[in-house]
Amino acid sequence: PGSGSGGGAAGGESWYVALLGLAEHFRTSSPPKVRLCVHCLQAVLPRKPPARMEARTHLQLGSVLYHHTRNGDQARGHLEKAIPQFEDVKFEAASLLSELYCQENSVDTAKPLLRKAIQISQQTPYWHCRLLFQLAQLHTLEKDLVSACDLLGVGAEYARVVGSEYTRALFLLSKGMLLLMERKLQEVHPLLTLCGQIVENWQGNPIQKESLRVFFLVLQVTHYLDAGQVKSVKPCLKQLQQCIQTISTLHDDEILPSNPADLFHWLPKEHMCVLVYLVTVMHSMQAGYLEKAQKYTDKALMQLEKLKMLDCSPILSSFQVILLEHIIMCRLVTGHKATALQEISQVCQLCQQSPRLFSNHAAQLHTLLGLYCISVNCMDNAEAQFTTALRLTTHQELWAFIVTNLASVYIREGNRHQELYSLLERINPDHNFPVSSHCLRAAAFYIRGLFSFFQGRYNEAKRFLRETLKMSNAEDLNRLTACSLVLLGHIFYVLGNHRESNNMVVPAMQLASKIPDMSVQLWSSALLRDLNKACGNAMDAHEAAQMHQNFSQQLLQDHIEACSLPEHNLITWTDGPPPVQFQAQNGPTTSLASLL
Repeated sequence: PGSGSGGGAAGGESWYVALLGLAEHFRTSSPPKVRLCVHCLQAVLPRKPPARMEARTHLQLGSVLYHHTRNGDQARGHLEKAIPQFEDVKFEAASLLSELYCQENSVDTAKPLLRKAIQISQQTPYWHCRLLFQLAQLHTLEKDLVSACDLLGVGAEYARVVGSEYTRALFLLSKGMLLLMERKLQEVHPLLTLCGQIVENWQGNPIQKESLRVFFLVLQVTHYLDAGQVKSVKPCLKQLQQCIQTISTLHDDEILPSNPADLFHWLPKEHMCVLVYLVTVMHSMQAGYLEKAQKYTDKALMQLEKLKMLDCSPILSSFQVILLEHIIMCRLVTGHKATALQEISQVCQLCQQSPRLFSNHAAQLHTLLGLYCISVNCMDNAEAQFTTALRLTTHQELWAFIVTNLASVYIREGNRHQELYSLLERINPDHNFPVSSHCLRAAAFYIRGLFSFFQGRYNEAKRFLRETLKMSNAEDLNRLTACSLVLLGHIFYVLGNHRESNNMVVPAMQLASKIPDMSVQLWSSALLRDLNKACGNAMDAHEAAQMHQNFSQQLLQDHIEACSLPEHNLITWTDGPPPVQFQAQNGPTTSLASLL
């Protein structure tokens, strides 16, 4: 466009603006015409534009090549030329270039680059904050949470100095999240209290204010759930659900904040909605409201499917995996093993697409396979899966959960006393229990009770089970309550105390059908049948026997269906990445399919 020389400043500007306009037109086409966009930008450089224009063009070329092509070398070359230049260009170039280095696994090259950019960006609040967040995230991905927390602390103080209470809250909440991950509860409490005050006092854009409240409440809710406090969390969870409803009624006003340090968002509105569904599912599963967990999982997965069509953000895959992990556990309890197995296979597929996702969820995946193996009575495989999971996890709560389940496998096998004693010693609920989770400690009492029952030490078993009941009633842990009641009922039945046995089994049955917990229903109905028989109540005994027969049939059918799926072979996988997918099936064909 224009003559070759571009006469004077105005002419020089016009050819640059024209080429830039064309490049932007090609970049924003659907689909983007990347090659033509790159040609337009490259055409700027031979014309020897002013230094600032040249630097900006290198940045734009680096950005387009980085985001839209696999040509990392060329992208790097352009970004490196942009870095020594002008402030508005150099920080963006440093940010992009360090992303590129991380993608190429050159994290040690990215860190000093970001540190240098942070050092010299103190007069540019937006970039200073953004680069601090970026370096903190890099340290977090490397599991160096101490360095990440230090940087977030620096960011919070800087934001306070430049008068951005909003971004100060974002830095502090991010730090709180990492402290929770590190289990530094002594430091978390004062930090969350401070965050609560900042959020309440901040008067700004309503959407930004509510999104801070969502962040704050999500941390509080997950903190309670980590501690296994299902009842205590309810007020916080209710506030969080109201908060997300408020956000969905607010319009995104495109009013830019006057303080450049405020130009941050925690999460898009749609992502926050999925996150609130997710913590609701976590709560429902822990509390034993499994139909509610199912309902919210369906809603969240539907929303995720829609979002993933337009957005390839890795956080969406993380949400999807965590949702599936929870719903798989629900399915195993409600007696839908075949569906659970297909969903475990789905998690494997998601993990195959992302090595990072797999490294974060490998232990959970083997734990789920271990739980599935218990449900189909493959105890050797269950032991192998749990042993693999223990090798892969550093997370204390998950470790305690796996050990508890592995102990239940040894109890059922009946001949592993040495290993069992050593495990029970490590999760002794009376002495130095390794985690602060109320729920896991209650479960440890239950496992002790179960072991004492199998050894015929009934008084000791009753003591342990009463502890479980006391703890599970205090926090509405319905499944543990149902399991403890039915086991106590069984003990009283064995001791010949039929009235007391009945007082335990009837509420256990009611609770199990409310959850619904299929194996407790099966156990309770068998016990009710035997109890009524022993008491001479023929009608009630017959009714209980009928119920038991129905539950047995359903479980048997599901068992056969699960074991005949190709995905059942996953139970032998204990090493390396997930095996290449067994072809997915939609379950067996029904009689309806053959009629069509």
